[in-house]
Amino acid sequence: MGHLDEKRQLAAAFRWFARLDMNEGVANHFSLAVSDDGQKFLMNPVGKYWSKIKSSDILELDARNEPENIGPVVDETAWCIHGAIHRKVPNARCVMHLHPRYSTALSCLKDPKLPALNQESMMFFNRVSYDLEFGGLGVGDEGERIASKIGNNSILMMGQHGILVIGSSVAETFDKMYYFERAARIYITALQTGKELIFSSDEIAEKTAQQSENYFSDLHFNAVLDVLNEEEPEYLN
Repeated sequence: MGHLDEKRQLAAAFRWFARLDMNEGVANHFSLAVSDDGQKFLMNPVGKYWSKIKSSDILELDARNEPENIGPVVDETAWCIHGAIHRKVPNARCVMHLHPRYSTALSCLKDPKLPALNQESMMFFNRVSYDLEFGGLGVGDEGERIASKIGNNSILMMGQHGILVIGSSVAETFDKMYYFERAARIYITALQTGKELIFSSDEIAEKTAQQSENYFSDLHFNAVLDVLNEEEPEYLN
């Protein structure tokens, strides 16, 4: 079976985010480019609950060729969004799109920007793009429009929708998604106190962002794999 290691990494990411209650039923998708040009990619199938995904469930697709089995096997919205990104954004080797509670709540605010409130939020200072023109489900040309909004950043805040993260590997993208959701949770929680918040200077926020780049990504994901290898080894199959 081709790309076994990569499929196992994606399966592990799905299972861990299901543990963290960051999935949404059987919606949302992760993809990973497996060709040098980024056009061939792996993605989860439609209708499979994340806590049950195994490496053998992961699909192999080509961004240049629309699959014939949209609906029964390939989710149309997933194909439109992830296919467009892999066609249009060469640096998007891994793409994770989620509707987690706090990031999505942030996306619903009139100003959905994540301020430099604490160390985790500073990791993303000036590193987030914004799409505030929600156009319905990701079908038709909506995927192309979303892909055009990413720019040079690794985070796309999708207004009234959710969050999309890209990276050079599963480990890097997983780590960024995890910490962005944590940062959003801290911000939303701080807002709920009704107290005045304290924000960092741009200088300190940028310094912290630079210091944090990929600081724990491989260590973090390898630690997740250690747990899953012991507790849920069937994800490897």
